[in-house]
Amino acid sequence: MRPFRNLKIASVIEAELGTLLVREFDFGNALVTITGVEVGEDLLRAKVKLGIIPYEQGPRVFKEVERRRGELQHKLVKKLRFKPIPHITFSIDQ
Repeated sequence: MRPFRNLKIASVIEAELGTLLVREFDFGNALVTITGVEVGEDLLRAKVKLGIIPYEQGPRVFKEVERRRGELQHKLVKKLRFKPIPHITFSIDQ
């Protein structure tokens, strides 16, 4: 595998998902940011860490993002020009 490919892919996914979260979601009074993306060596899985302020809104926001994960994955497939697009999982960054 080419060096740093997974880091480059993580950076692109972070930027695109950040844009999609701003455009597609209304979180009310919560601020949601992507604090990091980790792409596996095989490029098949990506773990996206979400920062949610205030922390009390975390479970509600996380449920909404998880509910629409398939939609976000589909939009990434349409936007990004590399294959395979890693399967995305979300977690709340502490």
